[in-house]
Formats: sequence, structure tokens, C-alpha cells
Amino acid sequence: MPGQSQKTSNTVRIIGGQWRSRKLYFSNIQDLRPTPDRVRETVFNWLQPVIVGSRCLDLFSGSGALGLEALSRGAAHCLFIDKHPQSMADIQHNLALLKTDAGETMTGDSLQILKRLHESPSDKQFSVVFVDPPYAMNCALECCQLLVEHHWLTNDAYIYIESSATIDEQQLPPQWKLLRQKKAGNVHYHLAIQQKS
Repeated sequence: MPGQSQKTSNTVRIIGGQWRSRKLYFSNIQDLRPTPDRVRETVFNWLQPVIVGSRCLDLFSGSGALGLEALSRGAAHCLFIDKHPQSMADIQHNLALLKTDAGETMTGDSLQILKRLHESPSDKQFSVVFVDPPYAMNCALECCQLLVEHHWLTNDAYIYIESSATIDEQQLPPQWKLLRQKKAGNVHYHLAIQQKS
């Protein structure tokens, strides 16, 4: 379990909220790269007006850093999805350590799950979504399209997208508006909103 063998584990620090400064462990998994602290701090400053009470979806969740940060800052619920069973076990362990039942995990390929699930009732849609796939997959824009096509989002959902290259608003679904974008090292990160139809 995480924390029992720190030599084969990594840590992620929660930056703000009720669990501020808590360090959580996750396993060494190939291509797993948690969103850097300074990027997370910026992103959650952007999301501060809407994060409390939100329903979040953390795709390709890896260490769970984004979803756990959201829960710490007052999100009502977060669904974590990742194909690595060890990632899901680590997140479940960390949710238990934090004594919260606001997190839910689903093991599977995020793209396939986006394609096959949903058409959900409005009270099961997500108001904040984190799209942070492995850069080698080059599938961030495909995820964005699937979120719209399969009705995963509330009318005014916020979508965070992390990628190895900048994304222009013209590449996003037509009902989305690109609100913010920044670069830190080789990380390009963006915040979009789905505008009410």
C-alpha cells in the first residue's frame, strides 16, 4: 500500500483547502506525471469561484492530484478514472486516509469509458472536468469531443485541459469558450467553459 515503502513511491502535496499541506503517496507507474504544484495552484485559483459544491471528473487520474485537490477545496464529488489498477488502489487508499467518501474510482480506459457510458440524467453530469491524458496518446481533443457527444457535462461546465502543445479555441467543441491558457516548461494548460445552449 502507499506509504509502506517510500523508496518505491512518490508523493503529491495538496496545496489548499481542508487537507492543505497533506502529503500523499502513489506508486511508481510508467508515464505517470502529476500536474506540477505551481500549475495546480494556478488552475485552482482559476476554478476558485466554482469548485465548492462541484461534481468533478478526473480523467486519466494517475496520482489523483487534481481530483484530490478539488475535494480538498470543497468539491462535492469526484469520479477518478484510470486504466492502471495500482493507481486506483492508491487513490482509494488516500481517500480512506483523508476519511472522505466524496471520491469514487473506476478502473478502465478513459477514452473507452467516455464512449460507452453516459447519456446520464442532469444530476449525474459533471460541472468540472480534468482532461490530462499521457502526452504520447495525443487524445486530449478527442476527449473533449466525447464529453460533449455523450452528454457528460452540465450546461456551464468548466474543463481543464493539459497537453504538450497549445490548444486554440477553434480546435475545441463549438459551444466551448477558451477562458485561460498558460505554459510552464513543456506543460500547456487551458481552461474552457461550455456555454449554455
